[in-house]
Amino acid sequence: MGSGQVTSTSELFDFQGKHVTVAGLGVSGVPAARALHARGAVVTVVNDGDDDRAREQAAELRALGVTVRLGDGATLPEGTELIVTAPGWQPDKPLFLAADRAGVPVWGDVELAWRLRGPDAAPWLAVTGTNGKTTTVQMLASILTAAGLRTAAVGNIGVSLLDAVLGEERYDVLAVELSSYQLHWAPSLRAHSAVVLNLAPDHLDWHGSMEAYARDKGRIYEGNKVACVYNVADRATEDLVREADVEEGCRAVGFTLGTPGPSELGVVEGILVDRAFVENRQKNAQELAEVGDVDPPAPHNIANALAAAALARAFGVPATAVRDGLRAFRPDAHRIAHVADIDGVAYVDDSKATNTHAAEASLASYEPIVWIAGGLAKGATFDELVARSAKRLRGVVLIGADRALIREALARHAPEVPVVDLDRTDTGAMLQAVTEAKRLAQPGDTVLLAPACASMDMFTNYNQRGDAFAAAVRELGA
Repeated sequence: MGSGQVTSTSELFDFQGKHVTVAGLGVSGVPAARALHARGAVVTVVNDGDDDRAREQAAELRALGVTVRLGDGATLPEGTELIVTAPGWQPDKPLFLAADRAGVPVWGDVELAWRLRGPDAAPWLAVTGTNGKTTTVQMLASILTAAGLRTAAVGNIGVSLLDAVLGEERYDVLAVELSSYQLHWAPSLRAHSAVVLNLAPDHLDWHGSMEAYARDKGRIYEGNKVACVYNVADRATEDLVREADVEEGCRAVGFTLGTPGPSELGVVEGILVDRAFVENRQKNAQELAEVGDVDPPAPHNIANALAAAALARAFGVPATAVRDGLRAFRPDAHRIAHVADIDGVAYVDDSKATNTHAAEASLASYEPIVWIAGGLAKGATFDELVARSAKRLRGVVLIGADRALIREALARHAPEVPVVDLDRTDTGAMLQAVTEAKRLAQPGDTVLLAPACASMDMFTNYNQRGDAFAAAVRELGA
């Protein structure tokens, strides 16, 4: 963990008269265009799409005097001095290649929010990782609130960081979820403390390689002031801490599901304990909460709670607030959510498990399992997931476009497990999947929807997929 002269405040930037191109409308582009226009910038918005929603947003911005170009997100507008991009735009788009040739810098909406912070702005406690970001940020906000702090869960979580930074509400601290996309375009971000929860292959089509993906995740540690929090069970996260350039005195703090060593948080006999933010951490530990205070108390959710607790403790939050905040927290829908018990079988909706890493964590929480899986693989392979989870499986029901990839992995690593392969994508497919799962299940089993795939082959999003599962379970129970 390097220590250098890191700028802890945002670099002032005068937008008056600057020609700024905003790439993309949507959730981040519209507030970015408004904020830049309000600061005297000459703003041009470019957008690939030209649908009804885009035209509606364009009309709002044109009324302010902002230029909007629909259906052309590839051409660099003449005179552009800065690009502010929506986080999902890939780095190899022609617009950015043209900007690179012209020496034009590219910022994301997070970078813009960081640059527009006032001198007394709230510090950021930042969270990234392949899985668990939203839950951890929400847990963190709940803990900070329990400590009496004015806070909000913001970033890649639905609330625009620009709105949080520029709004009238005055915060003591912000709990910030950051995606790898957002971090890629945020070179000057400097958090108070930050965590990378885990690293597994994801979005490699966007980043180009696992190394580039990890490097972008690792940007979250740059310039940290108090703590770089890492996952003891995921060596890659600790490696990112070692490579980070941080402020003098910033510490590496681990979290583990086992007994913690000095400078770690962990679990001892069902108690979450802190050996990082205590006096004489070689000998002492502080009780924070019980495993039962975490909802649900699945292993990967305990890890999320420990990460949230570490960031809160880095900010000086007392142990009682960690306990109270975790007790008050309720997870979002479709995250290992218990739907019902029917004939002694539990039905659990983890539709949010859209990649193999998330599905493996979900599968590790139960046994025996009848697993409902499949969808869009996004380039994923399933051998490792199936090999690690095979002993837990009572049976498998496969749905979706890329189900053959999972079926082939099951044939290689769990040939004795019965598999039902559903070759249908209509609205009744989920009911049939649940019906087949019920047939395979025995009392004491868990029927688990943890698809390990994206949902868009059959559903609008993972929420609709989870709703379809819950509706099918209720119909079966009736």
